[in-house]
Amino acid sequence: MDAYLNIVKKILDEGTIKHNRTGVNTIAVPGAMFEHDLSKGFPLLTTKFMPFHLIASELEFFIKGITDKEWLRERNNHIWDEWCSPLKVAYGHDEKTQERMMAERELGPIYGFQWRHFGARYTAHDQPPVTPGVDQLEQVVKMLKTNPDDRRMIVSAWNPMDLDKMALPPCHYGFQVTVSGGKLNLLWNQRSVDTALGLPFNIASYGLLLCLLAKEAGFEPGKLVGFLGDTHIYENHVDGLKAQLERKPYPLPDIITENFRSIFDWHYEETSVAGYQHHPAIRFDIAV
Repeated sequence: MDAYLNIVKKILDEGTIKHNRTGVNTIAVPGAMFEHDLSKGFPLLTTKFMPFHLIASELEFFIKGITDKEWLRERNNHIWDEWCSPLKVAYGHDEKTQERMMAERELGPIYGFQWRHFGARYTAHDQPPVTPGVDQLEQVVKMLKTNPDDRRMIVSAWNPMDLDKMALPPCHYGFQVTVSGGKLNLLWNQRSVDTALGLPFNIASYGLLLCLLAKEAGFEPGKLVGFLGDTHIYENHVDGLKAQLERKPYPLPDIITENFRSIFDWHYEETSVAGYQHHPAIRFDIAV
C-alpha cells in the first residue's frame, strides 16, 4: 500500500526529533495525508502481518459504546491493556503504576461512549449515563438513508469536558462521511499518529467502518482519507519500518461480511478478509 509507505518515507526524509511524555523520542512531521480508493482493495497492510480480528473487534467495541477493556480481553484482544481511566489510576511510568493500570478495567468515556452518548454525564463502564447524550453514529446512519448529500455527517470523539476522565485523549478524534457518485467516502482526522503501530490499525479500522456504513445505507465503498496531525515514528521503530520499505507490497485483500443485518447488530466474527497475502510480522514495542 504505497500511500502508507510514502508517509513512512516522508517522515524518515523530512522529520525532526521531538520529545514526548513517553520518554521515547520520535521523528515527526507536522502533518501528512493518507488516501485510498476502496475499489482497489481493502487497505490492510501487506508489508507486515496485520491481525484483522483485533482491528474488527475493537471497532465493534467502539460501535457498541463499550468502555470496559475486559470485553476486549474476553475476545483475546489486548490492545487497550496498558491503559485505564486516570481517575482510577493516575498515569505513571514506574512498574507498580503500570501493573495497576494493567489490572484496572475502567477506560472512562473513550471513543465509543462519545460516538454513542456525546454530552452525556459518564459514570462507569457498568453504569448507564446519568444524563442523556447524542447518538452521533445513529444520526449519521439516519442522514445517510434520508439525505446522503448532507455535508454535516460528522462524528466527534473530542469532548473537552471528558478528556480528564479518558484512558487516553482521542488520537483519531473525528470522522466525516460523504456520498458522491453513489459511493460512500469516509474522512478521518487524527491529532497524534504512531506511524509504525497505530496508523496501520487506524487505516484498516476506518476502512472497515466505511464498508459497514456503505452496506448499511446501500452504497458502494468509495475513498478513505486521513488528515494526520503530529505524524511520527518512535526512534525504536525505525529499523522495522526501514525493513518494510524494502519489501514489495502484495495485492490488497477483499473484505467479506456475512449475514449483515445492521451496523448496530454487527459482530466482528461476521467479517473477514479474503486473499490476504502478507510479509512476516514485525515486532514494535509500544510506548505507553
